[in-house]
Amino acid sequence: MKSVKTEKTNAARLLDTLNITYELRAYEVDPEDLTAISVARKIGLPPEQVFKTLLSQTNSSAGGRSAIDHLFAVIPGDAELDLKKLAHAAGAKKVDLASLKEVEPLTGYIRGGVTVMGARKPFPAYADETIELFDLISVSAGQRGLQLILSPADYLRAANATLADLTKSPVRPGTAG
Repeated sequence: MKSVKTEKTNAARLLDTLNITYELRAYEVDPEDLTAISVARKIGLPPEQVFKTLLSQTNSSAGGRSAIDHLFAVIPGDAELDLKKLAHAAGAKKVDLASLKEVEPLTGYIRGGVTVMGARKPFPAYADETIELFDLISVSAGQRGLQLILSPADYLRAANATLADLTKSPVRPGTAG
C-alpha cells in the first residue's frame, strides 16, 4: 500500500516510524487552485473526506507581556473554520488565522502542502470531530501534489490531535445565519 514513484516526505517517514499503514496518492497541481475541493476531485474522494490543515494563532498575555501561540486546525475540505469554536477548544480568548507569510517559516511547508506531521515546530493540533465518520481520510503529505490516505485513528495518533467541533454550521436556504 506504500508504493508510489515519489520521494517520501517527513510526514510519510513519521508514519513509517509509528508503523502506520498509509497510501501516498499523487495528483496534478494547479497553482491557481490549491483548494481542498480541487484536490478531492483529483484524488477521487469526496471533499468532506479530504482534510485541510490551517495554521492559526492565539494572543495570550502571560506575566504582563503578550505572546503569540500557534496551533493547527484540521477541517474537512468543504468546510469553513469557525475561529470561535477553535478558540474554545484551545482554551484561548481569541484565535486568528496565521498570515500566509508566516506559514512556511513556522511549519516548513508551503500553502497547499501544510500538514501537522513532520512540521518544523510541534504546535498543538485540533481536528474536526467529523474526521471519525470515515474509514479513510486524506491529508497533505507535506508537499503540493501529494496526499496521505490513512485511517482517522492513525492520523489522530500521529498528529497528536485533539478532537473538537471546529467548523461553521452550513446555512440552509431560507434561514438567517
